[in-house]
Amino acid sequence: MQKSTNARIMLIVSMTIFGTIGLFVRNISVSSGELALYRAVLAAILIAAYLLITGQKIPFGDIKKEIPLLLLSGIAMGFNWILLFEAYKHTTVSVATLSYYFAPVIVTLACPFLFKEKMGPKQWICFAMSTLGIILITGIGDLSTGSNHFIGILFGLGAACLYATVILLNKFIKNVAGIHRTFLQFLAAILVLVPYVALTGGITLSGLSKTGWLCLLTVGIVHTGITYCLYFSSLKELPGQKAAILSYIDPLVAVLVSVLILGESMTLLQILGGSMILGFTLWNEISPKQS
Repeated sequence: MQKSTNARIMLIVSMTIFGTIGLFVRNISVSSGELALYRAVLAAILIAAYLLITGQKIPFGDIKKEIPLLLLSGIAMGFNWILLFEAYKHTTVSVATLSYYFAPVIVTLACPFLFKEKMGPKQWICFAMSTLGIILITGIGDLSTGSNHFIGILFGLGAACLYATVILLNKFIKNVAGIHRTFLQFLAAILVLVPYVALTGGITLSGLSKTGWLCLLTVGIVHTGITYCLYFSSLKELPGQKAAILSYIDPLVAVLVSVLILGESMTLLQILGGSMILGFTLWNEISPKQS
């Protein structure tokens, strides 16, 4: 009971921290590619230290066949971050985050093709209503939203597609534990992001302010390194469905940060659309036995 309670607290804390990342990203004046690289490097260093301190060895001999999948998922993770950070630059944190949370819907739609899982009426309803939610968020018919806002949503949806790719690839990775998997994915992301950053503007850290440095270290160490350790430690002790439900704290906190701290507005249609995305994807996570 105590382990379950502690795990629940760790997951709630990690999801709350994840939800505040947009606030810090807004204050880091480097390119999205650079930020993704620094995030991966700082987090990889911290997780490597965590693995050493806890004595957790990566069983490389048992995972040789899965290294290509780890490499692909790491690449997808790195570029997923780039697109999400670009979404933050083009639209509000709330809209970018809600667009990003279309990822579970994409996974639901892809599973029948990849794993021969059948989509029942419930899954089709969730897909249709979540898609309608995205349409409402775009503000179609509202000329005041502007093209920049729409581009931000496209970046958010692109990030959602890549995040869904990571989720789907992870379904094929059977012999690598969660924290080991994430560490190796970070290393793969670093391998591809280093040449990407070199070809798209290089290192520009010299232009960072003190606030920018503080936010960068927070995103890399706290939002990624520490929070991923909390996240995967909690998953060991919680049922998958309970963990999935608690994960919706992330977008809810992001919306609150966007509106209450950053002062970004949301229209009634966007609030309705966001509620539809989160509500129907959450309903999709709940099994009939517990619904």
